[in-house]
Amino acid sequence: MGNLDVNVPKLKKNAFRYSKVRGETASRIRIPGGVIDAASLAKVVEIAEKYGTGVIDITNRQGIEIPGISLNDVDKVNEEVQQIIDSLRINQPEKGKGYPASGTRNVIACPGARLCPFGCYDTTAFAQKMEDVIYPNDRHVKVAFTGCSNDCAKVRLADFGVIGMTEPQYDKDRCVACGACVNYCKRRSVGALKLVNGKVVRDADKCIGCGVCVTYCPTRAWTRSREHYFRLVLLGRTGKKNPRLAEDFIKWADEESILKMVKNTYAYIEEYIDPDAVEHKEHIGYIVDRTGFDEFKKWLFEGVELGPKAEVNDRVYWGGKHYDRYGG
Repeated sequence: MGNLDVNVPKLKKNAFRYSKVRGETASRIRIPGGVIDAASLAKVVEIAEKYGTGVIDITNRQGIEIPGISLNDVDKVNEEVQQIIDSLRINQPEKGKGYPASGTRNVIACPGARLCPFGCYDTTAFAQKMEDVIYPNDRHVKVAFTGCSNDCAKVRLADFGVIGMTEPQYDKDRCVACGACVNYCKRRSVGALKLVNGKVVRDADKCIGCGVCVTYCPTRAWTRSREHYFRLVLLGRTGKKNPRLAEDFIKWADEESILKMVKNTYAYIEEYIDPDAVEHKEHIGYIVDRTGFDEFKKWLFEGVELGPKAEVNDRVYWGGKHYDRYGG
């Protein structure tokens, strides 16, 4: 079996999971946005059959793990995954050495507007832009994208959750007052529409920008805005101490501002991370709990100019379960 004196931190940084099975590991394949081409997927199968057990695990963050790889074959697998890394255009300082970091988790996304009629934007494209900005990095950060308020990607469990929004555009001349949009907004969303004198009135304060009216209008009296907007939710997490859902921070945010804020967060982490954190990893939320939200906001907004429609919550409060205080 060869030398099993393993540098575990180095192995993990190289995106290999340390296995409970002696002498084995699992290769973790990064798939930003959850979309992989058929040729790359075929390569995953080839690696699994050649170096693993022929089994592939699909992770809850849309990545792939190939278990059963001998520790002696790590270098060979790194050479084999190069085709996948190149195809998915993942940042890598040195070819043939595999993934350069694993701390920042795979950026996930629902299918979005590429496939789903409810999607307000191309989630995969935004996820891949985010990947290019934040990877590689060793800091423990999770980012997730969902196309609309249905939140099929469960982004409220991530550090940064991006929810698609649209500002519905109404053409009164195409409206036949059938009431479909009013009905579906009430049944499937928040009831922000009503019929008044044969025309539809939208309550802008109540509207969440979900686009249900657009999807169900039979005459295309409702269309999505040309501009893409987003609801940014912050600092959801799982874990043993204080699991909680992310809370709303900004409504009607723009793409460029979100990219900058997430990038700025890494500088904040470097400044305030607990030097004694286990494996040098600490959820951002725990750092914010320690420094205060105002300090976090100061770092977030460095060099950021939000659009005129953006609505920012100056105070954000999280709840969740406090096992660290009250036990189970």
